[in-house]
Amino acid sequence: MLKRIYNDNPNEKEIDEVVKRLQNGGVIIYPTDTVYGLGCDINNKKALERIARIKGIKLKDANFSFICFDLSDLSKYVKQINSRTFKLLKRIFPGPFTIILKGTNKIPKIFSNKKKTLGIRIPNNNIVREIVKKIGNPIVSTSILDEDAVIEYSTDPELIHEKYKDLVDMVIDGGYGMNVASTVVDCTDENDFKIIRKGKGDIDLIY
Repeated sequence: MLKRIYNDNPNEKEIDEVVKRLQNGGVIIYPTDTVYGLGCDINNKKALERIARIKGIKLKDANFSFICFDLSDLSKYVKQINSRTFKLLKRIFPGPFTIILKGTNKIPKIFSNKKKTLGIRIPNNNIVREIVKKIGNPIVSTSILDEDAVIEYSTDPELIHEKYKDLVDMVIDGGYGMNVASTVVDCTDENDFKIIRKGKGDIDLIY
């Protein structure tokens, strides 16, 4: 299913339909403020396994991030952070960044790994944030890659739907996406932030 939702003013009934799909174990493709993402409810193991298969990896090896509505979601899943890190998060979110932080034991066990870290996204996109707000917990975030090394990421939701329609339950058309992913910053050492991947986010905001 290809569903058009407008970012400026997402329709509540359409958001409810997406949330219902997720709560029933659905896998969706959705817009962010960077590239289109592939996601599901973080608490549904079967849906997570489907995403891992689509990505061609084992679930235990996956480095999926969480999309949160706002910073209030962090306290459950991320260990207490210092004032420097909090100021950074306030400065960059919502925005095109993925921040790696130390996770708590509240992270679903299927995400547990030896590093005990978690990637956090709060995109500047009303559609996905309204979905997260309505479902009441984060959803998984992993990028849709394109085989074309020049393009790197699929940007046209209709072409994304054509490619993935047999693999996912819904593709949300929120307009053309970007072909540049988020900037990834490792903040597990709160005194030494490290840029892991330079993407759309302005790295001058990090320091």
